[in-house]
Amino acid sequence: MPSSSYSRLLLRASGSERRRRRRHRYPALAAGFLPHPSLLLRSRSTISSSHLLHPTLTPPLPSLRLPSRLFPLLSNMGRAYPLSSSLPSAEESSPALAFALSPRSDVRNVAIVAHVDHGKTTLVDRLLQAASSDQEIEVSAPSAERLMDTGELEVERGITITSKVTRVDFRRRGGSRTTTVNIIDTPGHADFAGEVDRILSSVDGIVLVVDTAEGPMAQTKYVLGRSLKMGLRPIVVLNKCDRTECLRRLENGDAELEVMALFENLGATEEEQTDYPTVYVSARGGWATEDLDAALGVATGEREPDENMEMELLLGTILDHLPPPSVRSYHDVEDGCPQPFSMTATTVGYDPYLGRTVTGRIHSGSVSENDAISLLRRGTSSDDPSLAASSNVSGIFVNRGVSRTPLDPPYAEAGDIVTLAGVPHAVAVGDTLTSTSNLIDEAIDTPPPAPPTLSMDFGANDGPLAGREGTIVASSKVRERLLAETDNNVTLQAVPSTTDAERTTVFGRGELQLGVLVEQMRREGFELLVAPPRVVRDICLHTGYETEPFEEATVDVDAEFAGSVIDLMTGPARRAAMTEMHDSADGKTRLVFEGPSRGLLGLGPEMAAITRGSAVLHHAYVEHRKCAPSTVNENRRGRLVSSDAGAATAYALDLVSARGTLFIRPGDAVYGGMVIGEGSRTGDLEVNPVRGKQLTNMRTQSKEERVVLSPPREFTVEEYMGYMRDDEVLEVTPKSVRLRKKLLDAGERARATRAKKQAQKAGQEKNSGKKKR
Repeated sequence: MPSSSYSRLLLRASGSERRRRRRHRYPALAAGFLPHPSLLLRSRSTISSSHLLHPTLTPPLPSLRLPSRLFPLLSNMGRAYPLSSSLPSAEESSPALAFALSPRSDVRNVAIVAHVDHGKTTLVDRLLQAASSDQEIEVSAPSAERLMDTGELEVERGITITSKVTRVDFRRRGGSRTTTVNIIDTPGHADFAGEVDRILSSVDGIVLVVDTAEGPMAQTKYVLGRSLKMGLRPIVVLNKCDRTECLRRLENGDAELEVMALFENLGATEEEQTDYPTVYVSARGGWATEDLDAALGVATGEREPDENMEMELLLGTILDHLPPPSVRSYHDVEDGCPQPFSMTATTVGYDPYLGRTVTGRIHSGSVSENDAISLLRRGTSSDDPSLAASSNVSGIFVNRGVSRTPLDPPYAEAGDIVTLAGVPHAVAVGDTLTSTSNLIDEAIDTPPPAPPTLSMDFGANDGPLAGREGTIVASSKVRERLLAETDNNVTLQAVPSTTDAERTTVFGRGELQLGVLVEQMRREGFELLVAPPRVVRDICLHTGYETEPFEEATVDVDAEFAGSVIDLMTGPARRAAMTEMHDSADGKTRLVFEGPSRGLLGLGPEMAAITRGSAVLHHAYVEHRKCAPSTVNENRRGRLVSSDAGAATAYALDLVSARGTLFIRPGDAVYGGMVIGEGSRTGDLEVNPVRGKQLTNMRTQSKEERVVLSPPREFTVEEYMGYMRDDEVLEVTPKSVRLRKKLLDAGERARATRAKKQAQKAGQEKNSGKKKR
């Protein structure tokens, strides 16, 4: 039977029959190994390629009838990966529980997770519109987009930065029963993966959104892997099915086969997680269906979406396939007595009228207005002497659309996701709130976020132009603001710097996350100095080796530039290793690399330059590994450094532009030690950008010449963070972003350079002496 025909049959099959056919067709999957590096969550342990097949399987590997998308293993036979083991059952891994679990059938809690730009926020818009016909929900007009992206930076950049929950009361068409559905929209960028980590304990299922054309990407693997390990049930949504580039992948089954293989590799449980429903969706078009033929008909224009293809179908799928929330009933509570109230904090905020607020899921009991509640820190018990003082709940709220509305009556019970006001001020994300009069024994466990990969030093602006453009310039205010950010942003950590008492070291997940923090602070009136990012290294307890974070980078680029991208990534400046390469029918090439996180700093602008803007780069954290060799940039160009202070003149910049590329315009304020451009050669060059043309009585042919300058090269905050070097800092104000040297005096910089070279030479001589002995 032709491969495409078989795929169509495979997609129409469901449940155990679908799994049985898939294993009969692909014995390698049945044996427990997945021969496709692009669909793997990289594991620390590996196996030999000779053990890829099950010992009882007789056909050799080349005779396996694998689809073309599942056969690039032959180009990378050197390594293969075992499937991640599934989570042990509660009986095998946990002691006897102090509580029993019972479902609450009138509520569903679900998170929408996906890779960046796969359409999850637009999907949430359509779900809200589908559920708003019989209730008052603030939703966007049909032509509007991304209702849940309410932040200023989210609207400007078109990405989701923080997780947000909204509540709808859904009733099927013609039905009488209303079900409360709490929908959580999550970020898709790897730098904000901590926003996904912290909300997974609040939901019982996920809707995994996958772009049909792109298939599973780096962040898809991360969010799905975390969800499966927590035992959440999935629903798969293949989005953007109305695009022409998706037709071929829908017809031959490549899109769903890749998702199936990803579930197998990530260790999905046999009955609950692999038996997921697949919904074919066009979030922009506003239709959804479980019928592949109907989706293909709409995509090709042979039919129009009918009433059976509305977005209410996806809400119905959530009700049918995702489990209701489990409510805790503690055994030590006497019959007839109320269960103790317990709630985990997933979002912490502050309202000028309500005070400290906390959003989270109630796990047991109920809460009403004016109830007294206490705080249990993560990992503590009610016997802990540091138990925080109690406070009274002043309000209970839920989000309907993007509006926060009070519950009427002010009462919530186990299974609800609500916002409480009047909570203890010391509450942090991951803590537990419980009844003061009826405490639970221990705080509820919440999954810790993944470790940070980068660190940066923040300090107050001490440059010559300090205080001219901002209103907050004190280092104590900068530290206070950074510590306040860590209250709700669980992936950020702020500690005093070990090298400068006036600075604060911030640990985060990537350039974008730290760049967004800097951009938020500058809009609040802060003047900052930001040091270059550094990777976070650690010592492995088992081997004693120093480790650093490694990431998987996926690059989609025009085929003609694939060689340039490979040279860039695998060169001495990046130190990455290519794990996969395959071409697509539309002239694109997908390249997958693994390398140290420090090799990805500043990669975006450089890759855009060599590929003429055709490259799309995505990356995600894999794990900490033994430190790779030091990166060496052999083609590093020098800087054009200002030697004088004042306002830049067009005459001077015209002369300086012959030396390289400018970063400033005529009239911009400059000072000694400020970087105003990039030179065309190695080594820094001192230039005078404020020199004016001499005025004389002599008439010359060039006296009235008009100076025409090329537009300066402009950087965003994130691009500057990857561009600056160890001897430079970034000066950020509400109006300007300037790159400058740490040492503003040219003589001090020269002495520091000589001392550094002498130290390097002494180290080389010492190492060579050890080798001779």
